[in-house]
Amino acid sequence: MLTLREMSDRMEIQDLLVRYAHAVDTRDWALFRGLFTEDAVVDYTAFGGPRGPVEQVVAFLDSVLPLFTATQHLVANCAIDLDGDRATARTMCHNPMALPAEAGAEPRLLVCGLWYRDTLLRTADGWRLRERAEDKAYQIALG
Repeated sequence: MLTLREMSDRMEIQDLLVRYAHAVDTRDWALFRGLFTEDAVVDYTAFGGPRGPVEQVVAFLDSVLPLFTATQHLVANCAIDLDGDRATARTMCHNPMALPAEAGAEPRLLVCGLWYRDTLLRTADGWRLRERAEDKAYQIALG
């Protein structure tokens, strides 16, 4: 049986992961930055992106996301392992990204499936991502 603290921790972590998806899809970089510890490392190499500190990742996202007319990061099936003030999580993500249609052509869609692998820390401000990496499941171009 879960304790009240464990239930609260799980809900807070799941909320953090949803806020991450919201931050990326709305390009809210202030929100994005606030989801990580100061020394966090983000690894997007599974899909050709960088591995590095949050500021490097923000610069990367800010340069590539304008190529898409819309993105959705749908997160689900989150498995969380709590260990005091530390946690790990593995979360499924389905990420369709709309590409601008060329003149007279149908809209195009890039669909990525992945798993986020996270290490999280409880901080004075709540749970934060310390490490985030992606495991690629698939990438499909439609249209």
